[in-house]
Amino acid sequence: MSELVGTIIAAEWELFDRVHNRGGRAACQDDRETFFLMRSAQLSAWTVSMQESYYRDLCRAREQGRNLLSEKYGYMMARTSPEEYEQIRGLLPPYLEVKTALIEDICQIQVEWQEELSRKYPCLIGNGRVIHRAQDGVYSTSFETYLWGELESYSIETVRLYSEYVNALKAEGKNLNEMILANMVCQYGYSSLEAAESCAKG
Repeated sequence: MSELVGTIIAAEWELFDRVHNRGGRAACQDDRETFFLMRSAQLSAWTVSMQESYYRDLCRAREQGRNLLSEKYGYMMARTSPEEYEQIRGLLPPYLEVKTALIEDICQIQVEWQEELSRKYPCLIGNGRVIHRAQDGVYSTSFETYLWGELESYSIETVRLYSEYVNALKAEGKNLNEMILANMVCQYGYSSLEAAESCAKG
């Protein structure tokens, strides 16, 4: 994990600790080790330019008294809990049409990548989130909606860099989701995704 990634995650952890949940404090908010592992797996798969841009997002939001992680979960509620979302939508930055269009493209690509991973590593992916937004519920947030909410919390600059990266990877036949998953299983001590899948099968 690079110094910049570590700095980003430390800043995120402080914000995550202050997120207010509908049903009270979530157990994951007291699991610092897993939080750092999961975020490191994701952020380490990004380019340095993306990491730097997102860190600027975090710093700018802090100066404005905003919590980007709270906003991320707030955006998700538009799909998982629409009635409650209506009560908080005025507290969230408004949608930007150009950013939303980029996000829709990113989500489409990454959902396809997740479907591909589900076929290659059914046990590993089966233990995670459902993939599609059609499967969202009050207590179930899909991979698609989680990604969408997180991207909406980023600045347009970060989303543009993210879009460029995702489309470049797609053109090269690479899968960002698989890169993140490989980082994750490596941190859990597995030599490969195949080894982790074999263990998950029992």
